[in-house]
Amino acid sequence: MPSLPEVLTADAKKAAVIDDCCALIDAEVKDKGGISGLAIKAGYGAVKGIKPGFVKQVVTDLLPDFAKALDPIFQDALKEKKPVAAFFSSNGGRVAEALLAITDAKAERAKSGVVKGTYEKLRGSAKKNVEAAAPRLGEMVQKYASA
Repeated sequence: MPSLPEVLTADAKKAAVIDDCCALIDAEVKDKGGISGLAIKAGYGAVKGIKPGFVKQVVTDLLPDFAKALDPIFQDALKEKKPVAAFFSSNGGRVAEALLAITDAKAERAKSGVVKGTYEKLRGSAKKNVEAAAPRLGEMVQKYASA
């Protein structure tokens, strides 16, 4: 069984995975509604405005850590012979905790006050937002795992 870091960070796939991750984030932010959605969109816009390509660079930097953090969930899906997309969807809480452990540590070390402040403001609702993204993330992982 391949590991998720092997699947997602292989030289032949890495650039496409990063582009798909950025598209996934854009789609998730776009889908947010209500007052909290406005805050998320404003925060995301502020972070994207720091410098062109900032989000892509962050995704590039975090991809190996994210892949490693999600690997136990990916391996469980394979062991249970479940489609990865469905397994990620039904384990949204686990997916969220794995990813947020990485971003919490990264935000704590951030040099940019805008990034740190925005992250702190949005962190309270982050788990439910990451859980909501688990189905799309699972579909993306499944796409690359089966390719």
